[in-house]
Amino acid sequence: MTPEKGVWIMNGKLLVFILLLSFAFSTPAVAREIGQIKKAKGTVEVERTGKCLPAAAGMKVQAADTIRTGKDGAVGVTLTDDTMLSAGPGSVLTLSRYAFDATTYQGTLEAKMSRGTLCMVSGKLAKQSPNAVRVSTPDTIIGVRGTEFFVSVEGDDHE
Repeated sequence: MTPEKGVWIMNGKLLVFILLLSFAFSTPAVAREIGQIKKAKGTVEVERTGKCLPAAAGMKVQAADTIRTGKDGAVGVTLTDDTMLSAGPGSVLTLSRYAFDATTYQGTLEAKMSRGTLCMVSGKLAKQSPNAVRVSTPDTIIGVRGTEFFVSVEGDDHE
């Protein structure tokens, strides 16, 4: 092999490596699914990255999603750690932060209830790490220590 040919092969391999590397860092990150809507009744929407999507049973939810129910709406969501969330009519629930390790049951759950009603039944995360689960309202922060609770937040249509 001549030295010139070896340089071309080496440059070609370098070019392929650079293209693969740039492709790996330029592909959009896929949002991680953290749970699923099990039941949706009436008007239910999921706000995700600035877009409102009609919600239905089977729809996957992601961290940072905001779930809104209309005056006739109700929704039931199950997260990957088996936490169950039920929001009643006129509710606004944001799944602010969620991480769950299915092996160790460690992680975090932070949700914000801006308006409406929420019933929560704790899953594996709260049972393993009770301090890792928090639900905030406009007036308070609830640290989940038990297995289930109910919260009602009064308010108008403004957040």
